Amino acid sequence: MDYKVLEDFENLLSEYTGAPYVVLTDSCTHAVELCLRHQKWQGPVILPPKTYISIPMTMHKLGLQVYWDHEYNWKHQYRIAPTNIWDSARAFDENMYKPGAWQCLSFGWDKRLHIGHGGAILLDNRTDYISLKCMAYDGRYLNISPWQDQIYWHLGFHYNMRLEDAAKGIELLSQPDKLPMMYTQVKEYPDVSKIKIKL
Repeated sequence: MDYKVLEDFENLLSEYTGAPYVVLTDSCTHAVELCLRHQKWQGPVILPPKTYISIPMTMHKLGLQVYWDHEYNWKHQYRIAPTNIWDSARAFDENMYKPGAWQCLSFGWDKRLHIGHGGAILLDNRTDYISLKCMAYDGRYLNISPWQDQIYWHLGFHYNMRLEDAAKGIELLSQPDKLPMMYTQVKEYPDVSKIKIKL
């Protein structure tokens, strides 16, 4: 198994979701973080109070002010306003891509594409795709092998998808009619706006 399995999974996800480009990651949370870092976002963000705890934890880690929209009721995905970044951890469907959006997916055990591990970013700009993919793979360009031969480096993170997870994703997505329905995967989150984070 080699890095081609990553490209194959990217292409399959692109075809299924309608996104021109797909960056594979090790989780949806890290996908969101990479998007915010790549955009150098420094302003406040608006979140629904009922979401998974890793999202406000990420904002805290990045030093971003969070405002809570208690009127925002979402079903499968929500926008991290006012950015174009979406937490789409509970969404996965054919032709789901929203042009201009950066949609962050999750492939956990309780998700529709239940690989058990991993995530992805759906987007439509090739330059951003190349940069985000490099960021997710320790600052590496995967077409350079061995990696020690790479000359120019940018800040990278060890947020890459494992080859075996990509292979399992290809296997699952080869039979999309057997994926569980999305509505069966939605669960009620607690109000994380009430949680106090201590250092």
